[in-house]
Amino acid sequence: MRAPGRNRRRTARVEYHLPQQPNSAHRARQLTRLFLAARGPGRPPYGADPGSAVLVVSELVTNATRYGEGSCRLRLSLDSRDRLVVEVHDHGPGRPQLAPPSPTAEGGRGITLVQALSRSLSVVRDGEGAGKTVRAELTCAYSE
Repeated sequence: MRAPGRNRRRTARVEYHLPQQPNSAHRARQLTRLFLAARGPGRPPYGADPGSAVLVVSELVTNATRYGEGSCRLRLSLDSRDRLVVEVHDHGPGRPQLAPPSPTAEGGRGITLVQALSRSLSVVRDGEGAGKTVRAELTCAYSE
């Protein structure tokens, strides 16, 4: 039972299909900013700096389009417990790998960054064979 006068937040979800192209990460960042800025009935604005969420999305979509096979799917959901869940699915067989730290490497830090910014990070394989979903959960702060 709900207390009178109390707003209950609902889960907001979106899903985007992105091609295996270098500009897909840029498009994913734009879509994430728009999703976090959206205000619906009974939905408070995303109060924290969206930078962490945008960075997580960018890294996961970059990995999916660079190392995966075919297009990727980006799913964002903001639930009633102030959690932002980012899921990126691709059809590639490989799992994201943590690279050993190297001060001279130009890349290889993406998954390490995602892990540091996320409350949890998991990889779930498709039941049908090749393919996986990388899922990161971030805690959000709302401004009332």
